[in-house]
Amino acid sequence: MVNNKRRRRVTYIISNIDKALAFEWVAAQLDRSHIDLSFILLNHGSSVLEDVLYNLGVPTVRVEYNGKKDLLRALWQVRQQLSTWRTQVVHTHLFEASLIGLLAAKSLGISKRILTRHHSTMNYDYYPRGVYYDRLMNAMATDIIAITEVVREVLTDRESVPASKIHLIHHGFDLAAFKHPNPATVESLRIKYSTKEKYPVIGVIARQTALKGIQYIIPAFAQVLAIYPKAKLLLANAQGDYKTEITAFLHQYLPSSSYQEIAFELELSSLYKLFDIYVHTPINSQIEAFGQTYVEALAAGIPSVFTLSGVASEFIRHEENALVVPFENSAAIAQAIERFLADANMRERCRANGQASVAQQFSLDTYLKALEELYTA
Repeated sequence: MVNNKRRRRVTYIISNIDKALAFEWVAAQLDRSHIDLSFILLNHGSSVLEDVLYNLGVPTVRVEYNGKKDLLRALWQVRQQLSTWRTQVVHTHLFEASLIGLLAAKSLGISKRILTRHHSTMNYDYYPRGVYYDRLMNAMATDIIAITEVVREVLTDRESVPASKIHLIHHGFDLAAFKHPNPATVESLRIKYSTKEKYPVIGVIARQTALKGIQYIIPAFAQVLAIYPKAKLLLANAQGDYKTEITAFLHQYLPSSSYQEIAFELELSSLYKLFDIYVHTPINSQIEAFGQTYVEALAAGIPSVFTLSGVASEFIRHEENALVVPFENSAAIAQAIERFLADANMRERCRANGQASVAQQFSLDTYLKALEELYTA
């Protein structure tokens, strides 16, 4: 059979990322017989991602970027690097990388300029000036990846992007990494976070912003703790602009021995296995553009309590693969956790159906094939 796919030189441009499994998976597993892959990282210093790319042998250049004062210099350096590599396809992620990368690519006449849109209504709700930049980047991109139906609706209905320019491509995951992490790593995390003698362990992995709804999980856990005095709440990725308020909630509702905050954990796929119940409760249906943690928790086989935001609206079904609760409702969160703890059949049904549902929709292979088709079209 003759292979008619064109080999393309594709450059990813990413800003302000330290570690990101998604880009590691792309770098390691994208079909190199069709794609010459390279990366430009706009960072203020070295990163875990940069080290991984170097070890994989992927051409990678870091452009030092510390803020707006570096914009023109970074634009020039990115432009020069794209020219040196004779890049044919630019794929940008996150704000600074997309603004700089799309400008550089357009000025060079690169004909395929792809933007992955990682947010939905956040700028409309909280950063109105950002909407102008969204529209500018939409105009400069030749193709826009909408990571969920929510994002596609924002692009078409609120920003008037032509439907022909938008490609719905869900994130893909190395699901086995969450389903079958290294047992030794899991055990070391149990010791590290002192969960071996605790039950139930309630897990949360979310930046501490008001949008994630952690302020409703903490009072819910207090209700659970009253019934299960050995319960423990683990709050991972515990950093963000709402951290002061979260700290106040913790002090108000919980004894210090009942919770632990984790600013950063490198072994994220193993961390899920510490949880008896997982909780993720964003405050409205559109605030999550995707919500990777929905997929990760179910891939790990953890019974989960969710509000429906981002991608969850597309595949989470109440009492089938998770328990769904209303927005901003601590009592409902507590009741759902207690229901899981009291009903082993419900836990097992949601665990099995959850793993099956993510396998159907979010495999890494499906994601990589969709990207490859877009790059080589």
